[in-house]
Amino acid sequence: MAGIYLHIPFCKQACHYCNFHFSTSLRLKEPLVDALLKELDMQANFLGGETVESVYFGGGTPSLLGANDLSLLLDKIRSLHRLSPNAEITLEANPDDVKPDKLQVWKDQGINRLSIGIQSFHEKDLQFMNRAHNAREALECTQLARKAGFELLTIDLIYGSPTTSQKDWEENLRIFKELDIPHLSAYALTVEPGTALDHFIKKGKTGEVDDKKAALQFEYHIERMEAWGYEHYEISNFSLPGKYARHNTSYWFGAPYLGIGPAAHSFKPGLRQWNIAHNPKYIQAIAANQIPAEKEILSTDDQYNEYVLTRLRTQWGCDITDLQKMGASYLQHFKQQAIPYLESKQLLQTEKAFVLSKDAKFLADGVAADLFI
Repeated sequence: MAGIYLHIPFCKQACHYCNFHFSTSLRLKEPLVDALLKELDMQANFLGGETVESVYFGGGTPSLLGANDLSLLLDKIRSLHRLSPNAEITLEANPDDVKPDKLQVWKDQGINRLSIGIQSFHEKDLQFMNRAHNAREALECTQLARKAGFELLTIDLIYGSPTTSQKDWEENLRIFKELDIPHLSAYALTVEPGTALDHFIKKGKTGEVDDKKAALQFEYHIERMEAWGYEHYEISNFSLPGKYARHNTSYWFGAPYLGIGPAAHSFKPGLRQWNIAHNPKYIQAIAANQIPAEKEILSTDDQYNEYVLTRLRTQWGCDITDLQKMGASYLQHFKQQAIPYLESKQLLQTEKAFVLSKDAKFLADGVAADLFI
């Protein structure tokens, strides 16, 4: 099982919290698509002929791509790789781009899953975040997608914003439930260095993000989603049974994936590489037949740490057999470091794995760090 990720580094405007690589100028969109096509050729052997089970258009805002752009990219992937007949092909979309004509284009190109960045159904939140859509579009977009025949839908929501009261967060979740969407990704508002939000806080133009409020909203979120029959299968992700995001799940299970485009990461056992996060330099390098990527050979220690970090975030946890395969010393180290968390019941041991308790999920990365080599 392998995946392909394409990074589309363009947005209509900059969200105040975002630190992903993107540009608000579309001037280089055409040469960027040409470079993506060429990089696909240049990296054709990276996956070693494995069947591709998922393709993911991320960004940025992939819904800014035109029909011809999508056609060229997907045709190129199909010509170079063995694409599974039931492959999951996901497009990230902004609500303001979800229109009947575009939806039809996406269906025609074989896209079968939409990930829509709603973030909130409240106007004040959207304005605070500097989102390009409004509350009306946030409500309408999933209904339009369903009408167009998209059943595999997920939306993103953000909790912990200074503008999001507990009542607002409860309302966001109530609307999500009423829309009957099979998958939800929910993220705490994080202040990333160098973002507009970081600048506003430092200048006193907005208050600090309240971690305690975010934790309370996260706890309420877990309770509601589980009561509604959703599986909390990864820290930020909930789905109805069997409706997991296949592409992201493959990351957490260590499947190989090829990343195409500026800032895109690629992975296969023992190797990680990442492209330069600069549109003009990326385009220039590809034109000169050079892949502008740095590589890291992963030691067994590195692979252990990455395994713990990713799998501990999931409902499947760290599998005892997987740890044994890395070597007896790794399982022994894990068990030794895990003692305080097992005693506090933040970490639970089942017959097959070590999993985080419900109360410890908000602390997942910190727990994982204490288990590292």
